[in-house]
Amino acid sequence: MEFSDLTTQKNGRLRKLTGATFPPGHKRDMDREGASSSETEMGEDDTDGLIRSSDSEDRRHTRVRPGIHGELGNVLLLLFLYVLQGIPLGLAGSIPLILQSKNVSYKDQAFFSFVFWPFSLKLLWAPLVDALYFSRFGRRKSWLVPTQYILGLFMLYLSGTVNSLLQNSKGPDVVILTAVFFMLAFLAATQDIAVDGWALTMLSRENVGYASTCNSVGQTAGYFLGNVLFLALESAEFCNKYLRIEPQDTGIVTLPDFLFFWGVVFLISTTLVAIFKRENGHGRGRRNVPEETQGVMETYKLLFSIVKMPTVFTFCVLLLTAKIGFSAADAVTGLKLVEEGVPKAQLALLAVPMVPLQILLPVIISKYTAGPRPLDVFYKAFPFRLLIGLEYALLVWWTPSVKQEGGFPVYYYAIVLLSYALHQVALYSMYVACMAFHAKVSDPLIGGTYMTLLNTVTNLGGNWPATLALWMVDPLTSKECRGVASQSCGSTVEAGLCVKEGGVCVTTLDGYYVESVVCVVIGLVWWLWLGKKMRRLQEQSPAAWRCRVNQ
Repeated sequence: MEFSDLTTQKNGRLRKLTGATFPPGHKRDMDREGASSSETEMGEDDTDGLIRSSDSEDRRHTRVRPGIHGELGNVLLLLFLYVLQGIPLGLAGSIPLILQSKNVSYKDQAFFSFVFWPFSLKLLWAPLVDALYFSRFGRRKSWLVPTQYILGLFMLYLSGTVNSLLQNSKGPDVVILTAVFFMLAFLAATQDIAVDGWALTMLSRENVGYASTCNSVGQTAGYFLGNVLFLALESAEFCNKYLRIEPQDTGIVTLPDFLFFWGVVFLISTTLVAIFKRENGHGRGRRNVPEETQGVMETYKLLFSIVKMPTVFTFCVLLLTAKIGFSAADAVTGLKLVEEGVPKAQLALLAVPMVPLQILLPVIISKYTAGPRPLDVFYKAFPFRLLIGLEYALLVWWTPSVKQEGGFPVYYYAIVLLSYALHQVALYSMYVACMAFHAKVSDPLIGGTYMTLLNTVTNLGGNWPATLALWMVDPLTSKECRGVASQSCGSTVEAGLCVKEGGVCVTTLDGYYVESVVCVVIGLVWWLWLGKKMRRLQEQSPAAWRCRVNQ
């Protein structure tokens, strides 16, 4: 996992929520959009009134500014809630690698990749989460508590059934696995909406900026625990090599044990929050400003009004098609490396050295995107990312020839790490530029909804090409049955008959390489034709981006 976001109140590591990534430790999707859309939508008069009211209150309470120490408990609670949110996402990101080690088809991987869609679609139900609640229990707790209880129960259920789903005699039950993990991702996305909204009122005005920090750090930590750390401790090879004196057949942690532990953590922590944490409490030095609530239908009408604007519609079409050229590299490369024998735990651990780079890149790149034409950086980074996709294909082709009896040499992992670092530079350059343009053109009167809509479209533009890329690997792959002249290997049944009669199915043309070339060609055409059209959008006047509802 397509897990540093520069948008306000937005979380995010740059990890795709679309299948396994390269390496899979950090999904490079931009799968989370942040606070529910109607949080920040107030009229100018209401806003001015609140500011005047809060300023006068601040003058009356100048001696009781809480500072971060006065709200450390709230900050830690937010951080913990975001860590919990990252756990199911990390686990979902580890499943494709486990499935790949069990030789499932790429069509099955494509089907499972729908698990990563909910975070990109949560705008569809965010208005409901924002508007429907039990006021006596709490606006955010009305969704947070039941959502986390269900998450915990799902994990407990999975802890008892996941082995049977993965180790079925007919192969892993991908349909049930997808359904269960899709629900986990859906619940985590719903929890994200509730926590993002609660963060705005849980912290005082002086400290509300820490909410985005809790978001980014917490989700990154949770994803790391559920993906990188789990894959390492679940791997018998990794544990025997680095953590044990006497080798054993299994890792230190199994998937059922991991699910059971976190299921219990979810249930206990949710119970404590439900009983002891009150919403909208009067903290020391804090103001009690009522939250603005917008009707559900009004929010959906507003979204439709935004999309109907010609400039926004054109921009959305460009966002939905821009990542086609990167889909094979981003979605399939990690799985191909596992297929070629690279240990999934080692591949996941390569994400660890990338964390400092992922922290520094947005800071550095933002200096070049702060001007009036941020999409120029997007346009210039585009062809370099396409070239890195071809380099990924060469890396996969080279991998079998480097494999040794004891695994892979150190220099191989160094080359993989360098490739991933270059990919991150190109990816973050495009991402930060895109987010900067979103902030530049969003109508300030409805900034929350506007930004969230553009981020949602950006995420969908990465999800659907990745799913399609995974789906097309098998149809584009050619195999032949050697040793039995009358048999072929065009399907799973035919391949089984080939092996049964003493033959061997041999791949004559790998669909991944076909996809890699086709995607780069499509990407170049997009860059030369539509890329210039995207750059010209920067020349539109501010009025072209202003929603007519507010005119």
